[in-house]
Amino acid sequence: MDFTTTLQISQMIVNELTTGAFVHKMQGLLFKSQGFEKLGQKYLDHYAEEMDWVEKYTNRMLDLGCVPEVNLSKRCNLIEDAKAYLEADLKTQRDGVENLYKMMPTLAADPTTYDITKAYLADEEEDQYWSEEQLDIIGKIGIQNWLMKQM
Repeated sequence: MDFTTTLQISQMIVNELTTGAFVHKMQGLLFKSQGFEKLGQKYLDHYAEEMDWVEKYTNRMLDLGCVPEVNLSKRCNLIEDAKAYLEADLKTQRDGVENLYKMMPTLAADPTTYDITKAYLADEEEDQYWSEEQLDIIGKIGIQNWLMKQM
């Protein structure tokens, strides 16, 4: 069986996910430094969770005989405003979920990678719903009240 497409998709996911995970870690540190301990910890935990997915995809690539490339050259700026960051992160999550859905039919020929991606997609949808919920709560109780809950 030819795993070329699977490996290309997995490599892309590893690179994008590693970059996104690192941004989440840095955002978490920034939010903690601003006194928003709960919000900061949420993003630090999110970093660890995303790196677990990087490990799963990396192991799959290694199982298929491919040594992954490390290609992390994207510049990302941290966002000091928590609501603005939630909005930006939500857009990234929505785009990512949409792209994962598009990849699923291609990965169907490789059930192992398909199952990893299916589980990863469910996890990303959960993250998307959390961000949507937080923005909804902000709309209902106001940003200051929401920020107080993040301390």
